[in-house]
Amino acid sequence: MPKLKIRKGDRVVVITGRDKGKQGEVTQVLPDASRVVVQGVNMMKRHQKARRAGEESAIIAKEASIHVSNVAHIDPSSGKPTRVGFKFLDDGRKVRIARASGESIDR
Repeated sequence: MPKLKIRKGDRVVVITGRDKGKQGEVTQVLPDASRVVVQGVNMMKRHQKARRAGEESAIIAKEASIHVSNVAHIDPSSGKPTRVGFKFLDDGRKVRIARASGESIDR
């Protein structure tokens, strides 16, 4: 299972594909498939059949997963795409940093 540098709740931008330039928050991470689900990105429609009496069929729009290589982290200081690195703090904690500005990403 690959170790991903993007986590749930991170702000990312799509860097390639149909939704290039769209920004959103990561709502789900699928590390086994190296994919992430980003809010409002890669929308798909699903036809849902009525299951019970009184329930109606509907077409539901929801986010599909996108490969992690197609998204980039947003730099907290400049708002531009950046790579992610790691750094150890003086107290021994390991935090993620934005490579462009050196600013900490972890909350």
